[in-house]
Amino acid sequence: MDNRLLPLTAYGLKAMSMGFLVPQDAPIAWRGLMVQKAMNQLMFEVNWPKLDLLILDLPPGTGDVQLTITQSLQLAGAIIVSTPQELALRDAVRGIDLFKKVNVPILGMIQNMSTFTCTNCGHDHDIFGLDGARKKCEQLGVKLLGDIPLHPRICHDADAGKPTVVADPNGPQARAFTKIFSDLASELSLA
Repeated sequence: MDNRLLPLTAYGLKAMSMGFLVPQDAPIAWRGLMVQKAMNQLMFEVNWPKLDLLILDLPPGTGDVQLTITQSLQLAGAIIVSTPQELALRDAVRGIDLFKKVNVPILGMIQNMSTFTCTNCGHDHDIFGLDGARKKCEQLGVKLLGDIPLHPRICHDADAGKPTVVADPNGPQARAFTKIFSDLASELSLA
């Protein structure tokens, strides 16, 4: 009998997270070895079906989690996600440098929470700065994969357990996600 964990399935996607395995209000305050053990469980002790693509959502930084993954899996590449402000971009650059040092290709960067369009007045507001990730990509020679707007609908949809691309497939935020995935699928020969 297979005692491996089963991933959760929704909208045709398989997912596994430490958040699924611990009580909702329980803190996960682990040191390096516990984090490494958890990462190994998520990668190798889950009964993953044949997958077209496995996406690992990692915390920012260049620590044990990132190193464990680069040493345990053959990665097609890394995608760096950052908000436009300089402080967040510093961590993003560290991540890029780490993955380059361990010979993981950088597929590109996504600028998250790029622009907020006021639902009352319709004006755009660059709360976290304007085009910080775009400028950093140009500076580093990294492809900008796209911009995800800061939009309350994304938060609402996530809290409701429904991806934005399903809840409002023609909305601007869904189009942003779809374009990024389409470009990546093409680059990774998945399309």
